[in-house]
Amino acid sequence: MDSVLVIDFGGQYSQLIARRVRELRVFSELIPYDTSIEEIKRKNPKGLIFSGSPYSIASGGNEMPVIDKKFLSLGIPILGICYGMQLMARLCGGDIVRTGSNEYGKTEINLDLSSPLFDGLKIKESCLMSHRDSVGKVPEGFKAIASTPNLPIAGMEHPGKKLFGIQFHPEVMHTPSGMDILRNFLFDICGCSPNWTMVSIIESETEKTKETVGKGEVICGLSGGVDSSVAALLVHRAVGDRLTCIFVDHGLLRKDEAKQVIETFKKNLKMNLIHIDAKDRFLKRLKGIIDPEEKRKIIGEEFIRIFEEEALKIKNADYLVQGTLYSDVIESGTGTAAKIKSHHNVGGLPEDMKLKLIEPLRLLFKDEIRKLGIELGLSDEIVWRQPFPGPGLAIRIIGDITLEKIKILQDADEIVIEEIKRAGLYRKIWQSFAILPSIKSVGVMGDERTYAYPIAIRAFSSVDAMTADWVRLPYDVLERMSSRIINEVDGVNRVVYDISSKPPSTIEWE
Repeated sequence: MDSVLVIDFGGQYSQLIARRVRELRVFSELIPYDTSIEEIKRKNPKGLIFSGSPYSIASGGNEMPVIDKKFLSLGIPILGICYGMQLMARLCGGDIVRTGSNEYGKTEINLDLSSPLFDGLKIKESCLMSHRDSVGKVPEGFKAIASTPNLPIAGMEHPGKKLFGIQFHPEVMHTPSGMDILRNFLFDICGCSPNWTMVSIIESETEKTKETVGKGEVICGLSGGVDSSVAALLVHRAVGDRLTCIFVDHGLLRKDEAKQVIETFKKNLKMNLIHIDAKDRFLKRLKGIIDPEEKRKIIGEEFIRIFEEEALKIKNADYLVQGTLYSDVIESGTGTAAKIKSHHNVGGLPEDMKLKLIEPLRLLFKDEIRKLGIELGLSDEIVWRQPFPGPGLAIRIIGDITLEKIKILQDADEIVIEEIKRAGLYRKIWQSFAILPSIKSVGVMGDERTYAYPIAIRAFSSVDAMTADWVRLPYDVLERMSSRIINEVDGVNRVVYDISSKPPSTIEWE
């Protein structure tokens, strides 16, 4: 399978570059800038893309991420974007300057259409610029292939070595021809074939699992969400009845969720399923805990301990399947991406864990997992189910967790989902849910003073959960939610709506 690696220098659009390449049906993986040349060779990519970065080439400094110049002599095409172009120029002997003519936002760019990177484009295109530094002089053997009124060198090319650099960002929607530029790089310059499909993923992961597990037994941590469901089906294709799914009810699920999961997987899909009621166990360990990172780590560890206990009851069960996805890995912190939060199935795993992990979805984004689920024959009810975090309501109850708060949040959350479905918005919205802050405010009900909890409502649109925008819900939908929650949920006297996007906020409050 052809691949193009994105070398991540910490840019805000690094993940988006990899996604855009995948959209063109070429496998792309985001890897840290300090990955060794030996590892690059082992992966055998058809091309490399250098990402942007928050660092400045012109300012220098020891913290500035750099790579060995030998990267440019691997004999494979390279596309440098923004910082990536400047780094390429510096490594090859060019000058990087800070002219004071910063460019941010949409900019009209002039293109040299003789470059294969711009084949089929217009001589003038709109693009997104976001930079302070720029290439003041192209290195020997390079030529300028793009410019703006303020920037004589907005793109460069070394025809003989197939090295390309562009100062603008082709991966964002604000560059309308960006996908055409990436398409030219992937297919015309790198010679890639568009062979990364859902069928190829199923085939490769099935073979990989067979090879890993051999004749052993496997257990799967099943939540009922699309991630763990697709992971379970993928592994089931490889090992059949040697897979046992374990559904742990930690007492922090949505209302009546346990019953739905058992019915779907045990009765409908006929899969081996063990249901563990561990409410008391989890709530005992979470008592008095208010720090969200600590909550995640406690929940992650308890899940693993339960899986280990159950695995002992199954002969030769040495492997654990998790529905870990790419955004979980990135947000939990990588060599170049800062830790946003430790996902319980990544950063929350205990160091002394005995089971060996199988994570067939680890390099996939959420929308890719949904496509995979459709290909595997999962029902629309599961495929399009809105995401729900592994730690459950523990990270939607801000502060300490009590049975009273869980009941309040379950009832309020059910109303939010019911009204979203009633409005015909469930499939159009990435995620919608209720949050319970551990504060109280004054209200009036029946001419009497109340002092009760508020409920915050969160609804947003997204493609992959890496970025998200809050949804402009109709006022009548918000009004019904607010009225029903205040009237039907004991202990609530106020409803607010979260209008924050990601970034700067995150999807979950904790």
